[in-house]
Amino acid sequence: MRARPGALQVGSFRGVPIRVHVSLLVALPLLALSFGGALQQAAETADVPPGALSGHPWAWGLAVAVGLFLSVLLHEMAHTLYALRHGGEVHGITLMIVGGVSELAEVPKRPRDEAVMALVGPLTSLGLAAFLGALTWLVHGLGMFQVQFALFTLAMLNAVLGGFNLLPAFPMDGGRIVRAALTPRLGLLRATRVAAGLGRMFAVLFGVWGLVTLNPFTLVVAFFVLMGAEGESRQVRMKALLERVNVEALMTPRMVGVDLDLSMQDAHWALRHEHVSMLPVTSAGRPVGRVTWAAAQAVPEAQRGGYVVRDAMEDGVVADLREDGWAALRRMAEARVPMAAVVDEEGLLAGTLDWNDIQRGMARAEEAERQRSGPGWPRERTA
Repeated sequence: MRARPGALQVGSFRGVPIRVHVSLLVALPLLALSFGGALQQAAETADVPPGALSGHPWAWGLAVAVGLFLSVLLHEMAHTLYALRHGGEVHGITLMIVGGVSELAEVPKRPRDEAVMALVGPLTSLGLAAFLGALTWLVHGLGMFQVQFALFTLAMLNAVLGGFNLLPAFPMDGGRIVRAALTPRLGLLRATRVAAGLGRMFAVLFGVWGLVTLNPFTLVVAFFVLMGAEGESRQVRMKALLERVNVEALMTPRMVGVDLDLSMQDAHWALRHEHVSMLPVTSAGRPVGRVTWAAAQAVPEAQRGGYVVRDAMEDGVVADLREDGWAALRRMAEARVPMAAVVDEEGLLAGTLDWNDIQRGMARAEEAERQRSGPGWPRERTA
């Protein structure tokens, strides 16, 4: 739902930011060394004579590593393009150490749409593999060994990328296809549990294989697959809980904020008195932004009386008393704001909502569901 921490924006596609995670910057040299060390074996596989490749093996390794992540980018752009053409909202594409992720505002509501959107990525990769493989066949025997090797390697990378993402487990695309197929019968929550369980199983298999072969990259893949499966399962579970709870039941009641025309000295005192890192800024009782402890601290103590809150306030997020907690959390995450001001029917401040409120509300809702449902919680109506 939001930009991942540790990611740097390097471009955009149809208005969608393209980011590179710092893990990728660490992975590229390691992949270059790995590919460079296996260059001779790779050349033999591509039917390129020994010594026909000019240049340092590590340079070839780096080129192959960059080619892999360009292939991942095309894979993710296919997901993004499908989502945008079907009315979806994508907040960004992030390239990471084990691939990429398209950050959707929301999972498609129809299982069929999720399945097709998941499928277009691997089909794009496999299509590229077939196209590059055909070009490799065309240049074979022409003595263009550098081109032949590059085309063959990129074809193999895309074939592996497409096949890997079709594994029927989260966080790969195949896991989303499995969930989409099971959702009409099991419901979204239980279908996610099955796909996440398959993801954990594959993570264990990757981990065992990495230990047996002493391959650190396979161990890293196992770790990220496990984290992806856990994260997807946790998010869907959170969504299922919060959609049933109104913001009013989650929020911290608060009738008074920091008035727009108060001094920063007053804001500093209010933040200290409330023991919070931020408070809503109000005008005539209506929230218009937020003021943070960091902003108050940034003004020298001797000068706080000469600055008013409107000079230092930041944009905020507003939530309605009657809307569900998931909708409010999504809006906070998309705006990258850790607190929402809650308003009543007249638009007046009624409370605040932050992550601590959400965690406490989820714990209460979870306990209530357990007591109502008994063993086997949570139960979900099938479609």
